[in-house]
Amino acid sequence: MATTTIGIIVNGATGRIGSTQHLANALVPIMREGGLALGGDQIVPRIKLVGRDPQKLAQAAAARGVAEWSADLDVALADPEFSVFFDAAATHQRKPVLDKAIAAGKHIYTEKPVALTAEEGGALLAAARERGVKHGAVEDKQYLPGLQKLARLARAGFFGRVVGFRLEFGWWVFDGIERASQRPSWNYTRAGGGGLILDMYPHWRYVIEGLLGRIRRVATLAATAMPERADEARRHYRVDVEDTATTLVELKSGAVGTILSSWATRVRRDDLMTLQIDGTDGSAIAGLHRCRVQSNADTSAIKHFNPTTDLGIDYGAAWRDAPDAGPYVNPYRIGWEDFLRHVATGAPLKSDLAAGLRDLEFAEACLRSAATGTWVEMAEPP
Repeated sequence: MATTTIGIIVNGATGRIGSTQHLANALVPIMREGGLALGGDQIVPRIKLVGRDPQKLAQAAAARGVAEWSADLDVALADPEFSVFFDAAATHQRKPVLDKAIAAGKHIYTEKPVALTAEEGGALLAAARERGVKHGAVEDKQYLPGLQKLARLARAGFFGRVVGFRLEFGWWVFDGIERASQRPSWNYTRAGGGGLILDMYPHWRYVIEGLLGRIRRVATLAATAMPERADEARRHYRVDVEDTATTLVELKSGAVGTILSSWATRVRRDDLMTLQIDGTDGSAIAGLHRCRVQSNADTSAIKHFNPTTDLGIDYGAAWRDAPDAGPYVNPYRIGWEDFLRHVATGAPLKSDLAAGLRDLEFAEACLRSAATGTWVEMAEPP
């Protein structure tokens, strides 16, 4: 059995996403289990943590059992034993650090959005192709257990002809004034790369198109429900990005759906994120883990509603649990395993930088629609 070690620079290693999802839930378990099996061989990650605060880096390295770290990005990029660069640092700094990594000849894997604008994302993709480095983008939500069950139903033709869908997401994020905010303050400033659409809509693109096919056009209404917040130092600041958005989506198939996302809504749904797909043969609704279905045969024959008497009908009773879609694997780990196979063997990778660019193009189309009050067409991908 041959062992291939792949050196990985993890930039933004002390942040929440980098530390928990990518290190604790993905790379460190792969490393502790002796690597990723590939045929009869093993791919073993060698991790170097990078960030701005040496003390936090040392603590994070000790907590994760990682031996190597550096507070100097340029020094880390100059090390030839580390061929992969991963970025989970602040969004507004992403393109400059990815530019550096590509120039240094590193394969790149990056959190979303891959840049602040589609133009910048396109420049990154062109640079990666010209330099001949492999590239990937994090598209984790498609591997949530609930959405994998939904995907299995779609592949099996359960829905028949899809006629519509509804995606709902969000919860109440406190403003930091009366109660501490659950999200960093940069999420609510344009200069920090914040905004609900730039943050979450890249996810909705690959989820929708992966399940239902190409998006033709979008119409979005965005708003700022909480115009003033307080940051981590309790300083008040003005919010200059949207924190709630509603989007009408027309698919190439002709089906129409809605996306409702908000950081200013209190949860009264089955889950923090739900996606319902309706088809001629049946419907299904998935959350993060659960998925319930209703076939045409099980659909109630509702004829009218009664404005004077509550009929007491449980409309959820005719829904049943969808079958499992296989053993659960952390979505971030799946992404890393796919990318490591791609780097080691050239195995196909659907979540590459081109996919990340289309995620960004979708978010940008929705922002443009919100600014102009018009439908915005989504170009066909190359």
